Amino acid sequence: MLRHLAPRPIRGGREFRGSGLTRLELPPSIVPTLGCDAVGFPARHGFRLLGRLPRNGCVFADSDWWWWIVPAGSDLELTWPLPSHYAKGARVPGTDPRLISWPDDNSPYTPPIPLYLMACQLTGTAPLWTAGVGGPA
Repeated sequence: MLRHLAPRPIRGGREFRGSGLTRLELPPSIVPTLGCDAVGFPARHGFRLLGRLPRNGCVFADSDWWWWIVPAGSDLELTWPLPSHYAKGARVPGTDPRLISWPDDNSPYTPPIPLYLMACQLTGTAPLWTAGVGGPA
C-alpha cells in the first residue's frame, strides 16, 4: 500500500551551499541500492502523475516542482520531454522539497519507463529513444 500526502510532510532536502541545489534525502529505512536520480515535473502535473502511475516510489514536492526518485542512469538513451527536468544525484533546484509519498516496501524507486511514457503523454510528445535502443544497429 502506498502512503502519501502525509499530514506533516517530512523535510526531504539538504541544500548545497552556493550551488542553488538541494539533494533529496530519503528516509533512513529506505536504501537506494541502484543509486539515486530524480525526475521533476511542474507542480500542476503532480497529482495527475501520482494517480496514474502503476507504482510510485518516493515523491518529493515543493510549491513549484514534484520530484520522483528513479534509479541512477534513468536518463541514458532517453530524451525526457520538456517541461520535465532530470536531476542526477537527486540534486534539485529549490530549498524545501518535502517527502509527500513513499512506498510500503524499501525501494525508493518509481519505474522510469512508465514515468517517461506518462511524461510523453502529458506533454503530447512522442517517446524518443536514442539510436541503438530497440532498433537496427
